Amino acid sequence: ISVTNLARCLQTLKERGIWLVGTADETAKSLFQQDLTGPLALIMGSEGTGLRRLTRENCDFLVAIPMAGALSSLNVSVATGVCLFEAARQRTK
Repeated sequence: ISVTNLARCLQTLKERGIWLVGTADETAKSLFQQDLTGPLALIMGSEGTGLRRLTRENCDFLVAIPMAGALSSLNVSVATGVCLFEAARQRTK
């Protein structure tokens, strides 16, 4: 869905008990360390610049996808798939 004001939308989700988990490659917390079993929204940034400052500040948690080797980032569709897979894996333990 499209929203007029993303920050306001994120606040509304929080008010409804949904945890906001944002992706940011500069954070020390791994995606695999984060509990993804409850009600949550995954917040993905743009491929070039990541999350905007206000969006990042609205997130309850920031996580990074651990990368091995020379790659430092994934495109947003692949990163989303990795995050969704980890959330599904945690929910089916």
